[in-house]
Order: sequence, then structure tokens, then C-alpha cells
Amino acid sequence: MAPFLFNLFACFTIAAAVGVVLNKNAINCAMCLLLCLAGAAGLFIRLDAFLLAFLLLLVYAGAVIALFLFIIMLLDARGRPGPTQRGLHTVAGTAAAAILLAAVVGFVSQSGPDRAVPGPPLAVGASLKLYAQPLFTVYLLPVQVIGFLLLISMLGAIALSRRPPPGS
Repeated sequence: MAPFLFNLFACFTIAAAVGVVLNKNAINCAMCLLLCLAGAAGLFIRLDAFLLAFLLLLVYAGAVIALFLFIIMLLDARGRPGPTQRGLHTVAGTAAAAILLAAVVGFVSQSGPDRAVPGPPLAVGASLKLYAQPLFTVYLLPVQVIGFLLLISMLGAIALSRRPPPGS
């Protein structure tokens, strides 16, 4: 089952990355990037790096994609939907159905009548304390500087995207 899940997450990540590159609509590109990051988080989970998967989803999928969408909306960067839009919906629906079918088959094959219900899996990956200790002691100043630079870049993007008042 492990090679199947790896191949599933790898193909899903590659397909979403191709969607990022080939899409002409900026919002659809951001959504494909979100799916690509979710696939990469699935690969991290397969590697027993649960903290990295959680941080990837929290920071990149949560914050960075939201920032991308806000900037796209502020700049009013709309792509024109092409004639392949209907084909993309068909491919996306087929892929979603295949992933759902694979999840159901995996769930059914693991929980049979002869198997006992297992307890929650033990986390064997890195702990949060191992990351937090050097982050808040040794690397406190660089983390603060990077946070300040991200704040400045966000304010700069908002300032650049503002339109001048009609009278000026």
C-alpha cells in the first residue's frame, strides 16, 4: 500500500504543478498551486514528517496562497477562459473521482471483518520542541527580520496596487 500511496501523491503533485504552468487564469493557477502543496504535504506524511506537512499546509497553503489571491484580486489580473476550460473540468472531475475511489478502496482493504480496529498511529517524526528551541534562541533575530521584510513587501504590494483617486 505504501508504494501505491507514494505514486498517487506524486502523480497528483505533478498534475497540479502542470496545471499551474499551463493555466492562463491567475486564480486557477493559485488553486492548482494549492493542490500541488497539498500533494507535497501528502508526500511529507508518507515520509513520517508530520510537522513539516502541517507547516507546509499552514504557512504556504494557508497564508501564501491567500496572499497570492488577495494580490491577484487587488491587481484585477483576470485571465480569459479559453476553449479548453470545459476539458479541464472533465479532467478535474475524473481525477477527483479516481482519488475518491482509491481512498475508499484503501479504507475498505484496511478495515475488514477479521482485522481489529487499530489505535491512532504513533508520531515518529520530529517534535515541535526540537524545532522551536533553536528557532526562538539562536535564530530569533533572523526570524524577526524575515517577518519584518514580509510585512514590508505586503505593504508595498498593497501600495502599488492602489489606484489614484479620480481627481488627481
